[in-house]
Amino acid sequence: MTLPSVWILTDGKAGDEQPLTGIAEAMGVTPEVRRVHPRAPFTWLMPWGPIDWRDRPDQPGSPLAPPYPDICLATGRRAVAYLRHLKHLSPATCTVLFKDPRTHRHGADLIIVQAHDKLRGPSVKVVTTAPNRLPPARLDAIRANPPADLAALPPPRLAVLVGGDSRHHRFTPDDITGFITGLKERLTTGASLMITASRRTPPVLAGALRSLAEQNDRVVFWNGQGANPLAAYMALADELIVTADSTNMIGEAATTGRPIQIFHPSGGHPKIDTFIALLSQQAHVGRFPVAPASGTYPPINSTSDVADAVLAAWQRLSEGKR
Repeated sequence: MTLPSVWILTDGKAGDEQPLTGIAEAMGVTPEVRRVHPRAPFTWLMPWGPIDWRDRPDQPGSPLAPPYPDICLATGRRAVAYLRHLKHLSPATCTVLFKDPRTHRHGADLIIVQAHDKLRGPSVKVVTTAPNRLPPARLDAIRANPPADLAALPPPRLAVLVGGDSRHHRFTPDDITGFITGLKERLTTGASLMITASRRTPPVLAGALRSLAEQNDRVVFWNGQGANPLAAYMALADELIVTADSTNMIGEAATTGRPIQIFHPSGGHPKIDTFIALLSQQAHVGRFPVAPASGTYPPINSTSDVADAVLAAWQRLSEGKR
């Protein structure tokens, strides 16, 4: 089969682009990334209103400039308007939207939603976890030839994936103290920690994590410099500690088949609780640090299944156009 040309259309958030990149990679293609940056008042009307007029295809630097792709993968409220416009410009393009568009005027041939969203329909594919860039083959390759510094850490090795403040969660001083105390307790049992933080991690929490690494040779902390070690952390982890503010990170943890301990900072949202409850039916999920889970399970990864669904939608559209 001839491989399709693929666009990724987002407003540039890494948490949006990574799942779509994972889908493209699972299809065996290198995508072209197109980013939209509409101005106010256009953003106020999205996803229902028009695109920013300066982003029309005939304007310099337009994210919708031709030639148009065989497939466009999009996500995000701002991208919905652009996907709809792209479908008008290029009906032959198979348009795919990740997450509920919150409007019937989305222009998508296929919508991918996670099970904690309510949207259902004949052109909707439902998955538990978001697509990612952690296929089994990649994790297996790392396990066969692991980075020396991580392989030297005595087991059990714990991957610690730390997010930060979000729309629904806040790391209070008590949360930070409880989280760090829980990690120190695991160190006293002989565990090793492989820690990565995010741009959203509060400076006080990031500093405390960095101090742990400076004070203990069984702790590594990625400082954001050099290659991201996340995949290596996941591949070598005996279990994972993940903060509840990111369903993407929790879903990535499930690709390992190892127990997941979720730390819940202050706040929360019913949809996140639903996601964790649904994932708990397939994975071993505990609550850090008070109620840990144990045992392995078959790795959970929707990416290849989603990629197959996208290719099937493209083929159906192509056959219908002949």
